[in-house]
Amino acid sequence: MSQSSPGKATALLQLIRWDRPIGTLLLLWPTLWALWIAAEGLPDLHLLVIFSVGTFLMRSAGCIINDLADRNFDGGVTRTRERPLVTGRVSVNEAVGLFCVLCLLAFGLVLLTNRLTVMLSVPALLLASTYPFMKRYTHFPQIVLGLAFSCAIPMAFAAQRGELPPALWLLFTANVLWTVVYDTKYAMVDRRDDLQVGIKSTAVLFGDADRTIIAMLQLLCLAALYLAGERFGLGACYNASLLVTAGLFGYHLYLIRHQDEAACFHAFLHNRWVGLTVFLGIAADYALPALTG
Repeated sequence: MSQSSPGKATALLQLIRWDRPIGTLLLLWPTLWALWIAAEGLPDLHLLVIFSVGTFLMRSAGCIINDLADRNFDGGVTRTRERPLVTGRVSVNEAVGLFCVLCLLAFGLVLLTNRLTVMLSVPALLLASTYPFMKRYTHFPQIVLGLAFSCAIPMAFAAQRGELPPALWLLFTANVLWTVVYDTKYAMVDRRDDLQVGIKSTAVLFGDADRTIIAMLQLLCLAALYLAGERFGLGACYNASLLVTAGLFGYHLYLIRHQDEAACFHAFLHNRWVGLTVFLGIAADYALPALTG
């Protein structure tokens, strides 16, 4: 029996995780880091709109391709067994169609920038589209996700400055490390089910060493963020935000100390404050001299 239009709309919104904006926030904050640093303050308004809307569109498209890739596995995982593609509330053709529409809309926004940004959008789309399939072949899909989630950083510099300063790759590296950290916590939630259905992840690979390795990756992330700040001339406000970030990282380690699934999920969600904290440090560093000057 076919669904009514309101029922179909609800299912499609669930498919793109409309009710769970955490993924959009985790993608948006590093994008804003890069835009603010590239502009040395408030970026061009049209670029702020383009990248903010583009973040939502690509995160939504990423959710769809993830569910398409995992539709034969999600039924065996407690957290995902009610997803629209698993229950049949959305068909494969409908999901593919929506994915294509979202990608075309995002590409249309990129076309409003410059040639370098358009060129950089190609590997970004490829990484976002292939990430979900990596869970079948490698224990490091989180690294592929980190690369996909970090592509907006060079794109932001390309759009705002028309060039790619070498120091941006420190910011890029920091975001890859941070993504691996929070997505490993996310994978810890599903680890028992993933072992049964054959899904690979860093959480499965790390096993009981997960908390130690996460702590090491957090330290490397903080080091990369600090070095990026040094290269871009960021000062006291930014460094203070890194101290707060270190405290947040410590809190996350406390939450996951017993590998409890609910606590791991809470730690994952709490990373929204990490991205915001770093952004506030960057924004304050550029805003205060302007306000006091």
